[in-house]
Amino acid sequence: MDRNFARALALVLKSEGLWSDNPADPGGATMKGVTLANFRRYVKADATKADLRRISDDQVATVLRRFYWDTVLGAELPDGVDHAVFDFAVNSGPGRAAKYLQAAVGVVQDGRIGPATLAAVKARPAGVVIDALCDARLAFLKRLPTWATFGRGWSDRVRSVRVQALLMSAQRPAAPVALPSVPQPSKVETSASEAPTVQTVPPAPPSGGKTAAAAGILVLFAGALAAFWHHVTGFFGSLF
Repeated sequence: MDRNFARALALVLKSEGLWSDNPADPGGATMKGVTLANFRRYVKADATKADLRRISDDQVATVLRRFYWDTVLGAELPDGVDHAVFDFAVNSGPGRAAKYLQAAVGVVQDGRIGPATLAAVKARPAGVVIDALCDARLAFLKRLPTWATFGRGWSDRVRSVRVQALLMSAQRPAAPVALPSVPQPSKVETSASEAPTVQTVPPAPPSGGKTAAAAGILVLFAGALAAFWHHVTGFFGSLF
């Protein structure tokens, strides 16, 4: 996705380094991944090598975004795949990077990433696409006549791209945190006026209810017997 551009750009610039003007490099004079030809195309038409060496960070970002990232539809590629294709494009051209991506997902290799290519890419696990693309890229570089000169650096670069792209593809949004359950009232109903009313629950009878009832009967019987005895003693007392 486009949110990965800044991260992918920083990784590309780390691999590209600063000034380079090696006669064995078909790209020619390059500063921070920007060739003189692209600098003239997007920044200054009559730029010299001295102008290129003074390129600003904003100009670097503008050129690499417009000529490489936008050309390979980096904003629409899955996380990780965007970086792998972008770095390939900066290193070997956007057309070649697009064709190798298309070969990796089994669509027509016309060098232009469109709806069919995007659909095929998104139908596969990102890690599978990244591995296939990096394998094919390394095989392509090994066939170049300049492999003996640049092979070690290219190999390290592809290895780094694979690792970083796989890390980016493995990122996932954090899972939502489950809230703890809250105890609910025993029983709540809504009256006709929509005001909630709580039903009171009568207390449970105490255990041993039968024993308490029997004790009460004995007390009453004892009281009645005492009253009867009082009357008897009063009657005999009156006779004597």
